[in-house]
Amino acid sequence: MFETIAFIGLGNMGGPMAANLVKTGYPVRGFDLSETAKLTATESGITLCDTAAETLTGASIVITMLPAGHHVLSVWSELVEVVDQGTLMIDCSTIDVDSARKCHALANEAGCLSLDAPVSGGTAGASAGMLTFMVGGEPDALNRGRPVIEAMGRRVVHCGSAGAGQAAKICNNMILGITMAGVCEAFVLGEKLGLSHQALFDVASTSSGQCWAISTNCPVPGPVPTSPANRDYKPGFAAALMLKDMRLSQEAAKSTGAATALGAHATELYELFDQLGHGGEDFSSIINTIRDRSP
Repeated sequence: MFETIAFIGLGNMGGPMAANLVKTGYPVRGFDLSETAKLTATESGITLCDTAAETLTGASIVITMLPAGHHVLSVWSELVEVVDQGTLMIDCSTIDVDSARKCHALANEAGCLSLDAPVSGGTAGASAGMLTFMVGGEPDALNRGRPVIEAMGRRVVHCGSAGAGQAAKICNNMILGITMAGVCEAFVLGEKLGLSHQALFDVASTSSGQCWAISTNCPVPGPVPTSPANRDYKPGFAAALMLKDMRLSQEAAKSTGAATALGAHATELYELFDQLGHGGEDFSSIINTIRDRSP
């Protein structure tokens, strides 16, 4: 018998994640403010509710997928007032570690289990059920939530106690932001030196320069047919979201005293890119701004 799940936040990531739960057999009660998200959710077999609190009716597991820490804290503060003791609360948003730990504390005070479980894999991974979950929380909470999480993804990594999932996600995405900027600079330099995109890809993808930003999300059209560069940089992973994650990394670096010079510089690049109006494009399209700055 599948437990009923309350799912709050049915956007580009949450919608397909919730849909995969339905496909697995879980009854899902959902809430979102977007009319487009509501329509898609209904088509996926999700039972829509008028409020976030209403999704809790009959549900023993709650999942949130929201834009930022203050959204998650606001929703969890509302839910813990009415949630049943023993409910498992899972946040899959990408937020700051401090907010994640505050959410754990709220759940604990309400007698609930809790996990912070941000994801990697983008919208394609969400739709295909191939996400990686980076999980923070106690082992008993993860044991309870693992079957549900595995219905939405292919890999679950327990990173540690409360907030550890968010810490891992922030560090991972700082690496991604830095490497994508470096890959884009290398391809622009290659163009200046007369290298074809394919030649540089053939070398870098099979030698010491190999990384996800080349092998999967190559920023130039051609070498990787499935990369956003082949569909006019339709995300994928939007540049505005990368900027959000890079800013989170720099906030964390400042609060902990970590030296992240490359992270800081990459953040500046994505800030400029966003200011130029490209936040809705895939983050790999930052190559165009780097190219424009290389007359």
